[in-house]
Amino acid sequence: MSIYNKKPESWWVSAVLQTIRAVVLVYDILSFPLHLVLQRPWRKRAMSRRIKARIVESTQDSVTVRSVATSCDLHLRLVRDNVTTMESMLRAAAARWQDRDCLGTRTVLSEEDEPQPNGRVFKKYNMGDYVWRSHSDVEREAGWFAAGLRDLGCQPKRNIAMFAETRAEWMIAAHGCFKQSIPVVTIYATLGDEAIAHGINETEVSTVITTHDLLPKFKKILAKTPKVDTIIFMEDQLKTTDREGFKTGIKIIAYKEVIEKGKQAKIEFIAPSPSDTAIVMYTSGSTGVPKGVVLSHRNMVATLKSFADGVPIFDGDMLMGFLPLAHVFELLAESLCVIAGVPIGYSSPLTMLDSSSKIMKGTKGDATILQPTCITTVPLIMDRISKGITDKVSRSGEFANAFFKWAYSYKQGWMKRGYDTPLLNKVVFKKISQLLGGKVRLMIGGGAPLAPDTHTQVRLCLCCDVIAGYGLTETTSSATIMDMQDRSTGRVGGPTTGTDIKLVNWEEGNYRVGNKPFPQGEIVIGGDSVAEGYYRNPEKSREEFIDVGGKRWFRSGDIGELHHDGCIKIIDRKKDLVKLQAGEYVSLGKVEAELKTCPIVENICVYGDSSKMYTVALLVPNPRHLAELAARIGLPEMDFDQLCQNNEVEKAVVKELADHARKCGLEKFEVPAAVKLCTEVWSPDMGLVTAAFKIKRKDIQERYKEDIKRMYAS
Repeated sequence: MSIYNKKPESWWVSAVLQTIRAVVLVYDILSFPLHLVLQRPWRKRAMSRRIKARIVESTQDSVTVRSVATSCDLHLRLVRDNVTTMESMLRAAAARWQDRDCLGTRTVLSEEDEPQPNGRVFKKYNMGDYVWRSHSDVEREAGWFAAGLRDLGCQPKRNIAMFAETRAEWMIAAHGCFKQSIPVVTIYATLGDEAIAHGINETEVSTVITTHDLLPKFKKILAKTPKVDTIIFMEDQLKTTDREGFKTGIKIIAYKEVIEKGKQAKIEFIAPSPSDTAIVMYTSGSTGVPKGVVLSHRNMVATLKSFADGVPIFDGDMLMGFLPLAHVFELLAESLCVIAGVPIGYSSPLTMLDSSSKIMKGTKGDATILQPTCITTVPLIMDRISKGITDKVSRSGEFANAFFKWAYSYKQGWMKRGYDTPLLNKVVFKKISQLLGGKVRLMIGGGAPLAPDTHTQVRLCLCCDVIAGYGLTETTSSATIMDMQDRSTGRVGGPTTGTDIKLVNWEEGNYRVGNKPFPQGEIVIGGDSVAEGYYRNPEKSREEFIDVGGKRWFRSGDIGELHHDGCIKIIDRKKDLVKLQAGEYVSLGKVEAELKTCPIVENICVYGDSSKMYTVALLVPNPRHLAELAARIGLPEMDFDQLCQNNEVEKAVVKELADHARKCGLEKFEVPAAVKLCTEVWSPDMGLVTAAFKIKRKDIQERYKEDIKRMYAS
């Protein structure tokens, strides 16, 4: 692994490691027959290689594949229980699981000042246990909330906006809307004021559901949203919400007050039909103004069934929920847990780990208390876990560093042959897995490509399965999912059940289904999970959605490669392709994905000008690694901002990227020839990355256009 410390070992470390290797070799020889019988590696290898999907149609221009998997028990139960809408899903879950824990919220006992070693004082939470709502509680509370909404004047088929962070009340409020056939307009909590106002105005929303923390945002936004007359806020556990200073005539009501209204109101439920709109989900807009994707109840249930077939669920499982519920991937993953009887404990990046920024000394993080078995995540978070492991190891002393490096290589070698290393897991890797509570068996990644190195490291160090999937908001997050037995990395699996994947020739990029050794082309996704279209945007809907032979299809813009076992590898994106002056095509997304695995890179945006011979990069560096690089090239100590403006440091970073790119197999013309080191961390608040932390290429290029000119001029 190139990410580990490459300094030569001192003689004593080398001697101790040689002794350990000798002892382990003897252990391997003596225990091999036992491991062979117990672990049956040949079965694991065969399961990994087995066919996941078959070609069902092939022409000169396209090839279509379909999953060979059969429907699981949970999928069949959804059919048997006549679950055709999200409203009937919650009713079926409550009838089946009744008093079983469903949604858990951790109690915040107090917020206290905690002095730091440097003399500064930070506000930290003193936290208690999780408090649980049962499945019956959730269904009952959703019903009260639904009646309360109607009592406030909300009408069926009239949109309501949800602008809130992930928490139990988000899920309950959404299901309350479903009970009255009210479409939910979901807007990321991290979007800027203009994008929020755009979503609210385009959908003609008069009622917004938000939280205590986000409510102050509306003091400014209300001036741009003339139709909004009611704001419902979910309360904070400790603070009283200030309802003063808002535009006159606006009703500001607490979530619990809506529940109380609902308890008194005598209002019938108006259940939706499968074709009714469940969600208008605003995409995070990595390529401009956010678009509202119209998702019907049929779309949502189709994905629920395909997720049930793709993700094995066991009795005793526990999910830790922290990704935005405004993202369809998290919403459907949590919905799967609800119908499967798996409890969901809510968390946030501020309180997740013992070391998280809001956790007081002596208080445990959410993961330690909850001990989840399943976590949904995105590649950015897995990259951070991976870099966190690497940094901790590199700072742990010479022997510990060398021993971990050996243990990592040893386990990796055995895993490639189909074996696990139970003894080494307990001795070395258990401490790392304790970071997330010690019981995680499955991490499900979506939202962006997952780097193979990160995939391998997280799987190996956390001793859990890591499965990647691929999907878009426009396909209700369903398209492909990795098989649990698949031990490969860098691919996104075969089609989900109920979905067809078609690769279509893209001549401009030279991607054709006749290419050798593997068919290549634009990924077009077909099935019941494909959305109804874009909200009030018929032109864009006609451009990207097509109906052929009674099936709805979506053109993804992503380029895929079909492997012999029916799995797809994402190899490019149409919008990310730049042709340089000498005629070479550069896939900016591919280059960024590889360079993000370089320790010095926190985030990166590569830019290519078709009139130039090379690319350049805007790079957010890791402060510690940047300081170490500066020290290595003999520069005096200086602060982070000074380092980022130093020409010598820039040149050293370019060399570092080039060395890393060579190891990753990138071509010379793909490697940025100049960099601008950005001192600010790109966040959704700045509008430079989406809520799912995908870079917003146009916005970054606009912000740094003078720096791009400078890099090309030099």
